[in-house]
Amino acid sequence: MMRKIRSIIICGFVLTTGIHSISFAKTAPRKSKADAGKTVYVKLKLNSDAPFKVSVAPLKYNKHLAFSFTLDDGYRSAFTCAYPLLNGGLVSPAIPDEYHSDQGGDGEKSDGLFYTNGCGKNVAFKLAVALNAGIVYDHPDNRARLSWAEVKTLYDAGWDILNHGYHHLSKHGTDYNTEVLQNIKVVQEKVGFTMTQFVVPGGEHDEGYEHIYEQDALKAGAYAVASYVGKGPAIDVNKPVDLKDMIYARNFLQSNKDSLDFKTIDRDLNRIDSLMKQPQPIWYNEFTHSVGDKNLWNLSMLYPEFKYYMTSIDKTYGAKGTDSIWMAPWQEVYEYIWLRDHIKVTSQQQGRNVVLKLEVPPIPANFRHTEISINIDTRTQFTVNNAAPLKMSNNGHNLLNIELGSI
Repeated sequence: MMRKIRSIIICGFVLTTGIHSISFAKTAPRKSKADAGKTVYVKLKLNSDAPFKVSVAPLKYNKHLAFSFTLDDGYRSAFTCAYPLLNGGLVSPAIPDEYHSDQGGDGEKSDGLFYTNGCGKNVAFKLAVALNAGIVYDHPDNRARLSWAEVKTLYDAGWDILNHGYHHLSKHGTDYNTEVLQNIKVVQEKVGFTMTQFVVPGGEHDEGYEHIYEQDALKAGAYAVASYVGKGPAIDVNKPVDLKDMIYARNFLQSNKDSLDFKTIDRDLNRIDSLMKQPQPIWYNEFTHSVGDKNLWNLSMLYPEFKYYMTSIDKTYGAKGTDSIWMAPWQEVYEYIWLRDHIKVTSQQQGRNVVLKLEVPPIPANFRHTEISINIDTRTQFTVNNAAPLKMSNNGHNLLNIELGSI
C-alpha cells in the first residue's frame, strides 16, 4: 500500500490522496437483463505450437493507470475548453459569463490528446461531467452553464454524464430524494439515457447531509456515489473490487485564485508519476469545476493550468509517451471492472489451434461500456480465425479487445 500523499479540505471534510485499503468481493448491480448470460467462442491460429495462456486484463487495453477526471456542476467550459482540447478542435477564446467569470480558453487549435487501444487505434482522452439538469439552459449568450445540445455532444463523444442533483441543493430542508430522482428523469427525457453514478453536491449544509444523499442515490439505483470520505481516490484493482454500493472519494484540484502556479501542477503530475510506479494497476479519481480563464468561485482550474496538466499527461503517458494511461470517466472504468470480475475466460489449445471460451454474465441494461480486454501470453504471433458475431481488435501477439455489447 502507498503512504498518504496529502490531504485537502472541501466543505469542511478532509480528503486524502492515498491508495485506500479495500476488501475484495464479486457483486452484481441490482438491474440486469433477464437472460442468464451467454457463452461465445473465439478461434485463434498461432504461428507455432508454443504454450498459450489467457487472462482478463486488469484494466481496459491492459493499461497501468485508469485516470477518471470529473468536471462538477456542468459549466460551459467543459464544452468550450476541455472537450476541444482533449478531442481535438478549436478551443474557445474568452467568454465573459454571467457570473463575471470566463468560460473560454486560449482560442488555439488542439490536435487532441490520445492513448491507444493497444491495437493501433488512437482513443481520445475523455472526462465526465457531474450535471445539475435544473440549471442547464440555452440562453443568454453569456451563459455559464452547458446547453442540452452541448451535453448531448459530450455524451455522444463518450464522455459520461453523472448525477449531481437536480438543482445542486444541499441546504437545510433539501428534499434529497427529489434532487436525485428529478435529475435522472429530466436527463432521460432530454438526452435519452439513465444516469447510474451519483456525485454528492457541496455547499451550505447540515452535518451529515452527505450520508442522506448517498443512501437516497443508492436507493434510486445508483451503482456508486462520489462523496467526501470513501474508497480511493486511488484504488488497487489488481484483484476483484467490491463495487456493491460503492462510496468513493476524489482528489480535488483548484488553482490559486487567478494566479498561474505551474509548480502546483508539477506536484500533481508527480502524484500521477508515483501511481504509475506502483507495481499493481491503479484506478485514480480527481475533479474540479470550471476550466476557463478565470477561477470560478475559487473552486476551479485556470485553463492554462488545466491545459498544462492534460498535455503533460498526454506527452508522458499517452500515445506520444509510454501509452500506459487509460483516461476514462468513472462510469466507464466502473463498468469495465464489473465486467472483468464477472466474465470467465478459458482456452483450449491443440497444436497451433486455440479456442477461447467466454462465459459472459447478464450485463445490466443500463451499462453503456461493454468492451473487455484479454491478455494473451504466448511466445508466438496469432490471428483470429472466427469471431462472429463479435466486434474486436487485436495486435497479433498479446492483446485482444472484445466488444461484448455486439453479442
